[in-house]
Amino acid sequence: MLGNYTSPWMTEDLTIFEDAASKFMTNEFVPLADKWTKQGIVDRDAWTKAGEAGLLCTSIPEEYGGGGGDYRHEAILTEVQTRLGVAGWGQSVHSLICSHYFLAYGTEEQKKKYLPKMASGEMVCAIAMTEPGTGSDLQSVKTTAVKDGNQYLVNGSKTFITNGQTCDMVLVVAKTDTSQGAKGISLVIVETGDDTQGFARGRNLDKMGQHAADTSELFFDDVKVPADNILGGEEGQGFFQLMQQLPAERLVIANQAVASMERASALTLDYTRDRKTFGNSVFDYQNTQYKLAECKATWMAARAMVDQLLSQLLGGKLDANSAAAAKFWCTERENEVIDDCLQFFGGYGYMDEYPISRMYTDARVQRIYGGSNEIMRMLVARAL
Repeated sequence: MLGNYTSPWMTEDLTIFEDAASKFMTNEFVPLADKWTKQGIVDRDAWTKAGEAGLLCTSIPEEYGGGGGDYRHEAILTEVQTRLGVAGWGQSVHSLICSHYFLAYGTEEQKKKYLPKMASGEMVCAIAMTEPGTGSDLQSVKTTAVKDGNQYLVNGSKTFITNGQTCDMVLVVAKTDTSQGAKGISLVIVETGDDTQGFARGRNLDKMGQHAADTSELFFDDVKVPADNILGGEEGQGFFQLMQQLPAERLVIANQAVASMERASALTLDYTRDRKTFGNSVFDYQNTQYKLAECKATWMAARAMVDQLLSQLLGGKLDANSAAAAKFWCTERENEVIDDCLQFFGGYGYMDEYPISRMYTDARVQRIYGGSNEIMRMLVARAL
């Protein structure tokens, strides 16, 4: 953190929440983090433990089983997770992204059916946007959901889906009308139990980093879902729903980037003070001090940017272009800062037993998911 600096949106209650989240993860998750990394997936009971501790869907109203908080609670949880090195737990996809699609657009019946189970950890949710031939261009998805009497038949495939192996339910981006382009896109709720015929999970994908995250291919072959499983109950609203929720998703990625920069800088400061070369600590060299000063200035600027946009989000004023700018700028600075920090570890920085090594590979995808940084630049440029 920034020494004596406190984000302007922090309160006493939020500080208590941060301390509780940190204590829970330190006791329950940190001891298992290496195991999860090696097995390529977070243990399923971690979700129910987090639910029991009140750490799932913290920004969902209490009437639907949530914590009754707001985006600040989700940001704090993401930053605590990052600072403690618990990479791979897909809670932000579940709690911040998926749950808010239900809250903002779901019918009352859908909210009451799914949100309490998501808050308790009984159901884990994923959202399936990306396809083998379609990434950021969501208008071009090939997956379809065709009305057939009182049900829909879902066909298609998705890839790079966070929580794909774990999820009990997935929000599928599909075309309910292939002739309408963006206006023909809907979000379809697909439960993924053993009795869901035609649904199949592909392999747990082998990634460069974030090895504890179960990232999967999903396949749909005439999967039957009830007609009332269209999110919001009306076809053709999916693209609008996606565009409205993406700014918050991109801001939380920027939040994570800031916390990652802070952690990398702290780890490197400790290491360079302890590491001796030619009779001096590595920190005593002017180059080390200059580089770490640059790192601090970078994450201070990133923190100020994210704090400002977070306040705008709370006030309902965060626009898509500002969120896109924060996403690409913060994640690129994150990769640069971690790279600079890793260099001071020498050969040890290349060893996976050192957190800085795992941070380096974990951070690379930040510039890709949530919309590639090239697409983010295009969004910002259009508003110039």
